[in-house]
Amino acid sequence: MSEQLKGFIHTITEQQLNVFSIRILQKGHLLAHWDRYKDQRRVQHSISKSFTCMAVGLALEEGLIHLDATLGDYFSYDHAPVAQRNLPSPQELRLRDLLRMTSGHDSPPLWADERASLTEKDWAKYYMSLPLDRVPGEQFTYSSGDTFMISAMLQAATGQTVKDYLTPRLFDPLGIHDVEWETSPLGVTLGCAGLWISNEELSRFGQLLLQEGFWEGRQIVPADWIRQATSQQIETTGDGDWGKGYGYQFWMCSHDAYRADGAYGQLCIIIPSKEAVICINSEEENMQGILNAVWNEVLPLYIQG
Repeated sequence: MSEQLKGFIHTITEQQLNVFSIRILQKGHLLAHWDRYKDQRRVQHSISKSFTCMAVGLALEEGLIHLDATLGDYFSYDHAPVAQRNLPSPQELRLRDLLRMTSGHDSPPLWADERASLTEKDWAKYYMSLPLDRVPGEQFTYSSGDTFMISAMLQAATGQTVKDYLTPRLFDPLGIHDVEWETSPLGVTLGCAGLWISNEELSRFGQLLLQEGFWEGRQIVPADWIRQATSQQIETTGDGDWGKGYGYQFWMCSHDAYRADGAYGQLCIIIPSKEAVICINSEEENMQGILNAVWNEVLPLYIQG
């Protein structure tokens, strides 16, 4: 089916964009696909965050957690920082603050490099040892640490890791089996990154999002939660498709679309008005270049209104 994607392939080749795979679905049907080599499971980086978000919606529905739950409801450490400059302590951070990445850190904790070198094995303890720099809930700062803490809260609330919690509720219904998802040293599902799936499996997740949680005759994720998560919850100040706002672990983007988004060009783009899903796996830093190729070469030719 790569013949149908000549324009897209030409653009990514000319611009030396290292895309591995693309899947285009509309109304549940595969319109076109192309693989540079072979579609295989690859680490999805921050697309993992959007899967963690689904676990939140399910736990909310089951009454196991609520959006105003705080870190202090689940974690208590003797050496929590004293509130500074009339700012709250990290114990007061709410789940909703973490979901929309408004936790109030100027330098977000638990980036990949820091995770790799951290001597403290209890990452929740480390996160909560860091004082806030500003009032939570007001300003977006992208933070993988926030999502890790969501995963840790969910594990405390459900008694299961996010991976194990999602397996019968999301992965199995989607036919995504034997999932690998990296963990912290203490076994907490990373949440913010580390999920390994293929692009075809990602496209199933995208179709589930498009269908607002409905899959093969049953509602497996609450529709209202998906609508909330994929609507703007906070403004962002980035360039291009990073300046369109952020939901709960999802980015808003142009063309009335939204996306799950992972480093180096992992993209799961949902265009509700076109009933379309576009999924891409890559190893490429110029992610806006990939998105521009989608908007310019895929959207006009293949996604009909």
